[in-house]
Amino acid sequence: MPSPELQRINSFLSAFFRRQAGHIAGLPGGFAVYDDAFVHSRANNQVVIDTGIAAAIDPVALPGIVDEALGHLPHRLISVLDDEVARACAEPLLRAGYTHSSYLVMLHEGPTPVGAHSRSRRAPVEKVTLDEIRGPLTRRWRGMLPDVDDTVLRHLVDRREARHRGADIVHFIGARTERGEVASWADLYLDPAGGMAQIEDLVTSDTHLGQGYADAVLTAALRLAADEGCGTRFLTADATDWPRHWYERRGFSAIGHSHCFERG
Repeated sequence: MPSPELQRINSFLSAFFRRQAGHIAGLPGGFAVYDDAFVHSRANNQVVIDTGIAAAIDPVALPGIVDEALGHLPHRLISVLDDEVARACAEPLLRAGYTHSSYLVMLHEGPTPVGAHSRSRRAPVEKVTLDEIRGPLTRRWRGMLPDVDDTVLRHLVDRREARHRGADIVHFIGARTERGEVASWADLYLDPAGGMAQIEDLVTSDTHLGQGYADAVLTAALRLAADEGCGTRFLTADATDWPRHWYERRGFSAIGHSHCFERG
């Protein structure tokens, strides 16, 4: 059984998916989320399985259920929040042509940081707007997806605005260079009433890597979350990629897994 803390986090993640969506359709064991404004964004048009009981899902039927829910789209994306459920569904989905990615749910258990600074200089960190990070974010996506057209890129960037619906308080936090350019940024989702905070999509512009800007953003986000009374501060990280170790050195510990299955 997941720990009570992990259950609270999964409930927060499920609620975020629901609140952010343009519209929702109920499915066995979960729901489908859609946003017609960002049809090229897989994250905004996907199936979410949020049950914590493997017996509530028919793994063999799941590929067909997803095909029906996402049949108007060229892609298939399924987020499964519970580790046991994901493992029960993995084999039928892999047979149906899906790829599987595993993510760590990482809880901040270290001391709350006091200040935000870069390795070599004081880095101003503050709330920023989407317009202020649109340029570097677009360049980042273009580097990762060089063959997609401008409409896809625009959806991947502009979908960030929909995230304001996902939680009671949503901030974009950015660290600036001496010239005022936003060098690194992240999302911060806060639920002060429930004591929950998620840090998401921490990114540094390619031209400013290795200068401590991401540290400054993470420090500021943790401090702001603590100031809002959010005792549960967490993020998700690819289980096979290096950032998980970077987060571990900054006081985060893995307490569970979530999973994504993707096709198309």
